[in-house]
Amino acid sequence: MQRTVRRKGGLELSTLWKVFGAVLFVYLFLGFMVLPCLNTLTSIFTTKDAAGNVDPLAVIRFFFAGNMPTFVVNSLKLAVCLVVTVNVVGISIVLLTEYFDIKGAKILRLGYMTTLIYSGVALVTGYQFLYDSNGMLTQWLLKLFPTMNRQWFSGFSAVLFTMTFACTSNHALFLRNAIRGIDYNTVEAARNMGAKPFKVLLRVVMPTLLPTLFSLTVMTFITGLCAMSAPTLLGYNSINPEIVRLAGSSVADEAFPQARAALLSIILALFTIVLLTTLNHYERKGHYLSVSKTKAKLVKQKIQNPAANVLAHIYAYVLFIIYMTPVTMIVLFAFQNWPAIRAKSLNVSSWTLINFFGTQDYSYTTSRGKQRVREGVISGVFSNADTVGGIRLSFVLSALAAALACVIVVVAVNYIFKHRNKKRAAVVEACLLFPWLLPTILICYSFRIFFNNEVWYVLGKNLYYRENVRFLIVMAYTVVKLPFALRMVKAAFYAIDDELEDAARNLGASSLVTFLRVKLPIVLPSVLAVFALNFNALFTEYDMSATFHSSYGKSYAMVIQSMTAEEGRDGYNMNGSGRRCASTVFIMVVSGLILYLVYGVGARDLGERLERRKRRRERWAKLTGKKSAQNG
Repeated sequence: MQRTVRRKGGLELSTLWKVFGAVLFVYLFLGFMVLPCLNTLTSIFTTKDAAGNVDPLAVIRFFFAGNMPTFVVNSLKLAVCLVVTVNVVGISIVLLTEYFDIKGAKILRLGYMTTLIYSGVALVTGYQFLYDSNGMLTQWLLKLFPTMNRQWFSGFSAVLFTMTFACTSNHALFLRNAIRGIDYNTVEAARNMGAKPFKVLLRVVMPTLLPTLFSLTVMTFITGLCAMSAPTLLGYNSINPEIVRLAGSSVADEAFPQARAALLSIILALFTIVLLTTLNHYERKGHYLSVSKTKAKLVKQKIQNPAANVLAHIYAYVLFIIYMTPVTMIVLFAFQNWPAIRAKSLNVSSWTLINFFGTQDYSYTTSRGKQRVREGVISGVFSNADTVGGIRLSFVLSALAAALACVIVVVAVNYIFKHRNKKRAAVVEACLLFPWLLPTILICYSFRIFFNNEVWYVLGKNLYYRENVRFLIVMAYTVVKLPFALRMVKAAFYAIDDELEDAARNLGASSLVTFLRVKLPIVLPSVLAVFALNFNALFTEYDMSATFHSSYGKSYAMVIQSMTAEEGRDGYNMNGSGRRCASTVFIMVVSGLILYLVYGVGARDLGERLERRKRRRERWAKLTGKKSAQNG
């Protein structure tokens, strides 16, 4: 009798938790996804004219009469050109390192993959250090061509050049995996039938890569359309920077800026929805290649033509130089003092750690010949209050958002698999994938406008006011990262054998105990990898940070962006460029460590880990044995 009561009580508690979870999920979905975006959409058609009357078409008329179409055209122009340039460079670097037999391929691959450890504002900083009006390459070119324009690295061409090499990281990861999965038997069969190497590449290899290339093309187009950091820092009038500018404007400055920003956001959303729908339709059609039952590992192909072989090697190393030069110069100048950085000259005597640690005084002579000293105006990354504050804030907010996204997704995916083939599971999955249909700028702009009032939905709180903006940033970070986390964690859940869950249930374990003791340990490595990758992306994120920018929400990326503002003016902020270089090095170290833990240590299976542990113990035993023998 007691057993029955316990079960009944347990059932009531389980039902209560289910109801609570469902209500919380609906509350969060409506409040932090649907309502802010609906508010943005309706704001376009609720604009008032000078007389105070609602004019639904005012913004539309202003759009066609003003210069707003220019921003749309510029973004489309950048996106189309990026599709061409990124695919050319991306396919090149993968073929040169994975398909063709190129000398030094391992070193080349490391250079091509440097964009994985620094991106966004940090990457643009590296290119500016070389190519802007005071950059190293610009100063060198000015000595050869004194009449050249110092501002040559700005506008569309500079953004296209920078983003071309920044956006090939997806090719380096996904296209590389696709080409490694090619069955060499098909290549060898085509060669035995007399096909020439170039024909084999076009007729056999490329068709197997088309699904991956199509996905990469769509994502590259969306990246160009929604570009933020490069257009902002390099001076190109595209949609996202204009939305952020309008979001911070007021009616006193210009006509209905908020409604215009909303319209541009909706235009971006429409483009994104169409492109992702096209991609989803293409993937559902399915693309399959018939291969042999015994799949052979791809063997690198030698380029038989001597002239073509030489040209391929030259092309490969030119790309390597383009990729590596900004990284190398940033690292070297991070350890140079401010006079050397200002003069863009490397000198052994100028070696210093001041850009990282400590402070120094700066003495200078005024125009009247007086000697002045500014105490502590030369400061390192970890000794500067603004920089440390930005690092601390970004670290905490990124870690919270990455962890929250993982927790939500793990619980949701467990529910989806438990109720597979049911409509409610499909509804939950669709809700979590909803942010993928919208550009990041629309989500963040909607958050900023909707919650910049005393909103009833969050108990009358203004979430954009003072410290509350940090909570708003965490929620925006989490929402944006939910779709990626869902797809990765869902793939991990497919690896769970249903018999394990059945066995746990037969032993009397509850659903919660089965989840915690059986399922979670299996998917935990994938969940930790998702957490690491999301944290890596959010720690130096610029687009969302610019939208929520305020004195209480100044992220690390915004600190980096503003480091060189008025550098050295009146004897203050003397080594902003040095701290910027040191910050980029710090970001590369953090990103590189996380990628190593995810793709290095985390990618090893259990057998490989045990084997490595065994070898470490054997080396340690051998080392300690030698020491003891020597001591004996």
